[in-house]
Amino acid sequence: MDEALIGALVASTLRVAAPLILCALAGLLSERAGVIDIGLEGKMLFAAFAAGTVGVWSGSTAVALLAAMGVAIVLSWLHGLACVSHQGDQVVSGVAINIIAAGLTAVLGIAWFKQGGQTPPVSDAVRIRAVFPSMADSPLFGHNALVYLALALVPAVWWMVYRTRFGLRLRAVGENPAMVDAAGVSVTRLRYAALTLNGMLCGLAGAYLVLAQNASFVPNMTAGRGFMALAAMIFGQWHPVKALWACLLFGALDAIAIRLQGVSLPMVGEVPVQAVQALPYLLTVVLLAGFIGKSVAPRALGRAYLKEH
Repeated sequence: MDEALIGALVASTLRVAAPLILCALAGLLSERAGVIDIGLEGKMLFAAFAAGTVGVWSGSTAVALLAAMGVAIVLSWLHGLACVSHQGDQVVSGVAINIIAAGLTAVLGIAWFKQGGQTPPVSDAVRIRAVFPSMADSPLFGHNALVYLALALVPAVWWMVYRTRFGLRLRAVGENPAMVDAAGVSVTRLRYAALTLNGMLCGLAGAYLVLAQNASFVPNMTAGRGFMALAAMIFGQWHPVKALWACLLFGALDAIAIRLQGVSLPMVGEVPVQAVQALPYLLTVVLLAGFIGKSVAPRALGRAYLKEH
């Protein structure tokens, strides 16, 4: 394997893994606080739609990013309203967010743009370009700001979760919310804070798909990335650094799958496109089936907390 091919695979891996890293960190913060977040896929999808729509209408990258984060935060709060404030089933609420996002983005896209649910391409002025244009061909330095932000957020989230008072309380509320409540700290407030950070990261992940990867929103363009991020988070045992490696593994496999399209292998022949496209999802199933029972989740994960009076 020559250096050019290795460099191309490294660059593709980082580009593909960036939204997965952001989404996995979002799920980690939520679930460390005891709130299951199956709705990562839906929040990322709706954020992508918001970024595409507002990017076309406003012509501003900053406004498009804020719109994507705002929409995802509102969906996180909606999830919190159902599960934290009213003790609803967290899995059902997350699935509902996914269904709402898949349907409503397509309906609004058709109503507003008359292009089958797709938005018009955002202008070049709105798209997020490489930080170092002169090094665009470099596998490590030819990326946009969101790729580097995703990588930088991994140690930042690790520090926040394991080295700050807020992180200590966040982990405690995911393990023993009654103890946190007895210490005079609001369980509800902590969980909403985690969900707010969760929404911000999901918004960045969704915005990346439109402003950095593609040029416009396409219905269901997340294509299961939210579930991949969820699998990476579980495989990484709810730890930011371990989740990063899992996301890079998914990104590498996706990059290799793209390179395999149309390639003829010995004793196999040309690899079918469908088989290549299924590889990342197959790995998701394998990881969940092989490691979900071995990973130890926060003890209060999925359990609503009802304050005793």
